[in-house]
Amino acid sequence: MTRQATVLVDGNNFYASCEAVMDPALIGRPLVVLSNNDGCIVSRSAEARALGIRMGQPWFQVKRELEQRGVLVRSSNYALYADMSQRLMSVLEEWVEELEIYSIDEAFGLLHRPAGGDLTGWGRRLRRDVQRRLGLPVAVGIAATKVQAKAANRLAKATDKETGQRMGEGVFDLGAVADPDPWLEAVAIEDVWGIGRRLARWCRLRGIVNARALRDLPAGELRRRCGVVGVRLQQELRGIACLPLERLPAAKRETCVSRSFAQPIDNLPQLREAIATYTCRAAEKLRRQRQRAGALTVFVRSSPFNGTSFYANAATVTLPLASHDSAALLAAALPLAERLFNPHKPLQKAGVVLQQLQPETRLQHHLLVPQSAEQQRRRRALTAVVDGLNRRYGSGTVQWAACGLHRPWAMRRGQLSRAATTRLADLPVVRSG
Repeated sequence: MTRQATVLVDGNNFYASCEAVMDPALIGRPLVVLSNNDGCIVSRSAEARALGIRMGQPWFQVKRELEQRGVLVRSSNYALYADMSQRLMSVLEEWVEELEIYSIDEAFGLLHRPAGGDLTGWGRRLRRDVQRRLGLPVAVGIAATKVQAKAANRLAKATDKETGQRMGEGVFDLGAVADPDPWLEAVAIEDVWGIGRRLARWCRLRGIVNARALRDLPAGELRRRCGVVGVRLQQELRGIACLPLERLPAAKRETCVSRSFAQPIDNLPQLREAIATYTCRAAEKLRRQRQRAGALTVFVRSSPFNGTSFYANAATVTLPLASHDSAALLAAALPLAERLFNPHKPLQKAGVVLQQLQPETRLQHHLLVPQSAEQQRRRRALTAVVDGLNRRYGSGTVQWAACGLHRPWAMRRGQLSRAATTRLADLPVVRSG
């Protein structure tokens, strides 16, 4: 007799760990990774955590302190993290029967557990394989359901408050322990998957402080507060699976690309360059998703700290023919940039949202905008060549002239590491004497 087990694998301090893979000199040293425009701390190595550095701290506030304490700093290298994520998921697919990619560094998996079997050894072998092939540390939580697996994953990374020792040593199998109650008591209510800040406060006011207390709460009371979503969460904590694996991600309804500028934009040519850049990036995403857009929205805003001079605006256009062609989307987006520009309002952020998405296999033609099969074939061939060159030689190798060459508004990343896994020019060079 076999039972099905749910596994949650996630990368430890994923951004910081990816940086250490590319630069072994970072291993064992305190390291933080910054958000867009080198704004806030969004990832910390274990050594940085031990120093008490908090997530979300603005870099300009703690820059001197980090320098004094020998903490290394890196800007977010999204190309590197996305590539390492794809490699991680490819490895995980070999270890489980079914896989659901939940986020850039997390995935759920299903496998069968022999009766009375302990999967801790399996989890340790998985961790060693990922470490050997990718150099990434991961934590493995194993249980009967998704919510339990999330709790088990947290226990795998937790430390005993009295001894300071790791409780799970990177792997924890909640389905193999004799009594799960003490372990569920060790998971604070705020750390239960699906419990937000408001619901956690509601629970605390009623003395529900951990996962076990939530599991044992009368179902009627939880249903009145949260409806069927809360009841499903509680059933999951009881070991009854209510959240199946999503083997194929749901089709996106919108695709957005937006950025804050390194410095405010106060002239139309720079705004056009920014909108063109974001539109082309959104078009690339759309082609990867195998979708077309039927409408496009451009939005802009000034700094929210400008007080009474704050400015925000948006404009939308419906495309006569749904498209994922960069040229067609640029033709629709650039006139909107001119409509939104205000010379007296320096802009801090802009973005492009592609809407009314539909599968690329379905195209409703427009009577007044004919497009022959040959025209469609030539446009597909052109975009395929451009996308292929950018994948092979690095993003931006081939780009539209409207995007500009020198971009003073571009996102500030002064501590950026090399994209050695996705750009040939960034490959490390080894010279022998």
